[in-house]
Amino acid sequence: MTKQAKIGIVYHSGYGHTKVQAESILAGVSSVDGVHGQLIEAEAAAANLDPLDDLDGLVFGSPTYMGTISAGFKGFMDASSAKWMEGAWKNKIAGGFTNSSSQVGDKTGTLQAMSVFAAQHGMIWVGLDLPPGNNSSLGSDENLNRMGASLGAMAQSMADQGPDETPTKSDKDTAHYYGSRIAEATLRWMN
Repeated sequence: MTKQAKIGIVYHSGYGHTKVQAESILAGVSSVDGVHGQLIEAEAAAANLDPLDDLDGLVFGSPTYMGTISAGFKGFMDASSAKWMEGAWKNKIAGGFTNSSSQVGDKTGTLQAMSVFAAQHGMIWVGLDLPPGNNSSLGSDENLNRMGASLGAMAQSMADQGPDETPTKSDKDTAHYYGSRIAEATLRWMN
């Protein structure tokens, strides 16, 4: 009998937009047979890190504030020091996603912080394998990966719109795709 893969989506969401993106990641993870996903708020994860030890993969999510991760997500990262010393998350699959109100908003800085964090834990980072979706006259904001990311999934949520309106469908679809990619990579890594 094949073991079912378990993936946690650890995220912080200041205004609810990044939670919407996390839910799309979860839907993508859960769309792959043999994989179970779960949402875990960063603050709850920081308070009790032990359940993460039993997961096969972790997907990290944070809004981009001032060009990097949010304080809520940084608290989770800092709380993981004992896990780092134990090597508890070594060889787990990892990935990351972020959201900001600006189209660029220095989101790459957030994904870089997450990927370095994963590398310090000895995790295996999975990037987004989609070509940029809106970088030619034939592209549009409706394309997957309209932000042109490679390191992870990016989304834009307008500052004057709530999480019921934004991020866009294409950004949610990109997150769904990325979630399924991470799930497939986790299954492959386990076998």
